[in-house]
Parts: sequence; structure tokens; C-alpha cells
Amino acid sequence: MPHKCNKRCLGPLTFHPRAKGEKVCLSQGDRLAERISSTFGNGIVFSSRPVQVMERICLRVLKDVSSWHGAIRLGFTTVPPSTRTLPLPSFAIPNLTDKPGHWAAPVDSSHCEAGSELEFWVSHSGKVYVKTETTVIKVLKRVDVNRPLWAMVDVYGQTCAVVLLGSEKCGVFSSRRSCPAPESFTLPYIENFSSVTAESPLTDDDDCISCINMGSSEDKNCVVCMVKGARVTLPCGHRCLCKHCAIRVQLEFGTCPLCRHIISDA
Repeated sequence: MPHKCNKRCLGPLTFHPRAKGEKVCLSQGDRLAERISSTFGNGIVFSSRPVQVMERICLRVLKDVSSWHGAIRLGFTTVPPSTRTLPLPSFAIPNLTDKPGHWAAPVDSSHCEAGSELEFWVSHSGKVYVKTETTVIKVLKRVDVNRPLWAMVDVYGQTCAVVLLGSEKCGVFSSRRSCPAPESFTLPYIENFSSVTAESPLTDDDDCISCINMGSSEDKNCVVCMVKGARVTLPCGHRCLCKHCAIRVQLEFGTCPLCRHIISDA
């Protein structure tokens, strides 16, 4: 079904359905990118449309393995995905970054465990920032912002699966967000990107790197980490996990930690 976006909508944002690494499978409306875990490469994907300067792209790591070194690489390219020759190179770094119009940087594996959320964006001066759950890092500079840019994600190494949650661009008085993908993600008890509010208004100033507030206003804390607010309601009705721990519990145990009711993906 076609999207009917309002003036504040940035438009749909998914991974490009054709330009993808040989070992990547796309699903969930091209929002979920999963690389087979028997290899650490051939996991490059691109955004389905050009992204704007200061448009913050949000990803969640859904699956990681310890059998490889290194983790996801994030960046941008001026080369349209639709014009790329297949098969794609095995790695974003150095296979693509050695070519004009490509910029990418690795994210430390300590920030890329399953359940972790990452944001990345490019500033007006061509600096690329990555926001992890604990810090904001400037990872690149001198990106050409005078030409259209597509987001570039290399699902590399320990990172085996990521889901594209959406994007947001904040101004002084209002914010704009990408609209939902045609298919909803199959973990319905995990709140989506649109429910997360901004910590503070983000202006278009280069050095303003305020990010989405991943905190919670709930009184009860997650029963696993005992630190973050319990924001996730499981199918059994128990609201007892933070978003980070919900992914871990679903992948490793598959049951509610309170009543042992099976957590279904349906």
C-alpha cells in the first residue's frame, strides 16, 4: 500500500532491496538485514533513498556471534544503490572506502551486542557521528554533503543481524521522522522508533549532537538488568523488561522471566 506522508514526514526508509551483499537476506519489508553467521563478510546494504544532512538513522542489533572479530561498519556513499554492479565487494572497508564517494568507519564490538541501538548521521560540515547507548563518537570527516548521500551499513564480523528502526531530523521548533515501513517488525511487544521522544531539540548546528532519549519514565525497573525502565510488555501481559534485555531474553530463553510464558514472534 502506498504511503501518504504529511509535510513533516521524511518518507519511508528501508534497505535497498537489490543492492546487497551476497550473504545478506532482507525481510520485514526490507528493514531486517541478516548475514549468515558462517562468514564474516559480504554483508553490505544501503538505504533505499538518499538521506538528509542531520537525519539520524537508528538501527538495532538483533543478533551477534563471538566467533568473529570486529563488528558493524557505518557510513555514507554518493553512489546510488540502483546503479551498482553486482555482486558487491565483500567489505565496505577497504573495498568501497578506497573508491571515491564512499566513507565508512567501524563501531567497536562492545557497543554492538544484541539489543544495542545505534544512531548515525552526517553534519553540515561533513562530519559523521555515531551514538551508542553510552556515548557519541565522531568517526569520520570530509564527507561530501553537496551531493545526495545514501546510508551504507556493513553487517560485518560479530554483527549478524540489524533492523532499521527509522530516522529523525530535529529542528529548533519541530522534528521530522521517517514514516513506517509497509510491514511491521515481528517482535510486536518491543516499542518502535516512533514512540521514542527526543531528549532535547536538535538544531541543524554542526556541533549539536543531542540524541534520542533512550530512557524511561516508568517507575518499575527491568527485572534483568535492574537499571533501565521496564518499557516492554510481553505477550503474557508482564511489563518487566527494558528494550535491550527483551532482545536478549527472546533470543536466549524465549520465555517471560516471571511466568515462563513462551514469547512468540507472531
